[in-house]
Amino acid sequence: MSSGKVLLGLLAGVAAGAALGILFAPDKGTETRRTISRKGTEYADELGEKFNSFIDSLSEKGEAVKKEASNMIDLGKQRMDDVMGSAGSKM
Repeated sequence: MSSGKVLLGLLAGVAAGAALGILFAPDKGTETRRTISRKGTEYADELGEKFNSFIDSLSEKGEAVKKEASNMIDLGKQRMDDVMGSAGSKM
């Protein structure tokens, strides 16, 4: 299971638990709705931050893979030049 799915499931569980806790609390309806709204905003902000962090992490990994691929291509070209040079000198 990917870490993104685990994180999303965990956040959904926390949000559901918090919402149920608030709904069953002995507050007035207006206070409960205000609390739900505030908590929803807090969770949405937190989820947004985690999502942005996840995207940044993917971007960094993508850049690292791109750099490694470029290095491998350069190495392959160098080896090809070496092979072609040694083959040309034998003719």
